[in-house]
Amino acid sequence: MKKTYHVCLSAGDEIMFRDLEDYNRGFNCFALALHKTGSTGLVEAFMATHTHQVIQTSDPKEFMWHFRQPYSMYFNNKYQRDGRLGENQHFTLEVVGHHHKLAAMSYTLRNAVHHGVVSIPYAYPHCSANAIFRSEMGKSHKEDLLLECHYSKHIGRRAEYADNYKMSESGVFLRETVLDIPQVEDLFISPRAFNYYMTRRSSEEWKEEQRKDGDGNSPVTLTEIENGIRLHSIDRMVSFEAGKADYRKVSDIDLCTELDQLARSRYGRHSVYQLTEREKQLTALELHRTRHLSETQIRRCLAMSYPF
Repeated sequence: MKKTYHVCLSAGDEIMFRDLEDYNRGFNCFALALHKTGSTGLVEAFMATHTHQVIQTSDPKEFMWHFRQPYSMYFNNKYQRDGRLGENQHFTLEVVGHHHKLAAMSYTLRNAVHHGVVSIPYAYPHCSANAIFRSEMGKSHKEDLLLECHYSKHIGRRAEYADNYKMSESGVFLRETVLDIPQVEDLFISPRAFNYYMTRRSSEEWKEEQRKDGDGNSPVTLTEIENGIRLHSIDRMVSFEAGKADYRKVSDIDLCTELDQLARSRYGRHSVYQLTEREKQLTALELHRTRHLSETQIRRCLAMSYPF
């Protein structure tokens, strides 16, 4: 029997998605895992170091294995990296009740806001916020599709996928063909209500709404959704929600793309994972001195486990 879960996979301080191809491949692996396990996807958000997904499945552990195993193989092969990608145990939270589901989906879709990446969910391309109420919100632009014979380049030759999955020319399955968007829209009821949940502030009111479900379950909160994610404190996430973030700063995806290119052009390495400790130290000090980037971001994007 399918139940609704919020699942989160974190890589701690390591980057999981270093460039646009990685984000696309990550979502494709998510879509294939849904099909492989007979699960239903509702909403998701892919961040640089972790993923949040709200799904309906009979076995969240099996779903996560089918998601992370092929993505880890792709990532390790691409960057010539060894070892497990992501934490030992992913976080799983069963979500029961109408208002609990609304809260879990809202926090998932607002994840980029809470990490100070964007000011509103719709500005973040690696989540499903723009796939919900598309036509009603004026976002139903037509995307050029990739011929099916070219799908294998972006999912592997042996991958099995649902007949209704369609892929854009950029090499990622269209979210509206993978996710159960009608079910999500039914839960939010209207575009106006959906927009309200995307922009409302976190407060005790959210908890009170969930208590109306009468199932005795603890309210879904930002603290619970971000369980195990160490990038920012909850207080800082709430301040980001209020718009107190510097959106002009370089993003992880831009910095990672730049650093992998630098590893190839300057040092003749395949990616930052092949740089020596000395080469990483020199690169980190240069970035810190000339770009004034934080040590935390530099170490994260250089895959450094030690200070510089």
